[in-house]
Amino acid sequence: MQVKTPWLRPLVHLVLIAGSLVCLFPLLWMISTSLKPITETMTLPPRWIPSVWQWVNYPRAVMYQSDKLGYIPFLVYAQNTLYLAVLGVTGCVLSNAVVAYGFSRIRWRGRETLFAITLATMMIPFPVTMVPMYVLYRHLHWIGTFKPLWVGAWCGGAFNIFLLRQFFMTIPQELSEAARVDGCSEWRIFWRIILPLAKPALAVVALFHFMYVWNDFLGPLIYLQDQRQFTLALGLQAYQSQHGGTEWNMLMAAATIMVLPIIVLFFFAQKTFIQGISVTGLKG
Repeated sequence: MQVKTPWLRPLVHLVLIAGSLVCLFPLLWMISTSLKPITETMTLPPRWIPSVWQWVNYPRAVMYQSDKLGYIPFLVYAQNTLYLAVLGVTGCVLSNAVVAYGFSRIRWRGRETLFAITLATMMIPFPVTMVPMYVLYRHLHWIGTFKPLWVGAWCGGAFNIFLLRQFFMTIPQELSEAARVDGCSEWRIFWRIILPLAKPALAVVALFHFMYVWNDFLGPLIYLQDQRQFTLALGLQAYQSQHGGTEWNMLMAAATIMVLPIIVLFFFAQKTFIQGISVTGLKG
C-alpha cells in the first residue's frame, strides 16, 4: 500500500529553494555591492539594498584608474581573454574528440591500458607539473606570449577524453559498420557521423573549457609579463589598492561584468549542457 505524503513535495521544493539561495548569496552580494556608493560597501550592519542605485559604477569600472597600474584597459583584458577562450575551446574540442574516438570506436592492442594511464594523469596535481612546464616553455621562448595558455588545449585532457569516450560508446556500432560498408574512411565516419551525434557532449566540453579559460588566474600570472596581455581574471587584481582604500563597488562591478558572459552562455546552452551530462556515462 502506497502512503500518500502531500506535504513531501512542498518540503522538497522549500529545501531546494533554501539551498539555491545559499549558492546565490555571493552572486547577489556582488551585484548589490556593485550598485552601491563607496560609503555603503563596508557599513555595519551590511545593507542589501543601496540607498542610491549607482548604475554609473559599471562604465566607471570599465574606465577605471588604478593607483598601481594607472588606467586599466578593461576592454583589452576582455579581448585577450576571449582570444584565449576561442583558441582553447577549438583545440580542446577537436583534440579530445579525436583521442576519445580512438579509445571508444577503434579496437587496437593496448587500448584499455593506455586509457587507464590517461585517466591516471588526472591524479597529478598542477603544482607538480608547473615548474617543468615553465622550464619547457622558457626553452621554447614562449614566456611572455599567449602560447603557453592555449597550445596545451590542443593536446587533449584526461577528463574531457573520458567524458567524450563515454558518450561515443553510447552511439550504436552499427552506424559505423554501415558507413564502412558504403566505403567511408575512418576519418569521414568520425567527422560526418560521430561528431554530429555527439553535439551535446561536445557542448559540455566546450563550456567547461570556456569557463576554465575565462576564470584562469594562475596561468596568466605565471606566463604573462606585459600588462597589455593580461586577462580579465588577472586584471581584476589591479582594482585592489595596495595602500588600503579599495573601491569595492568598482571591483564588484568589474567582477559582475566578467561573470555575465558565463551566465548568458549557460542560459542559452542549458538544454544541450544538461542533455550531454545526463547521457554521458550511461555505457561503460
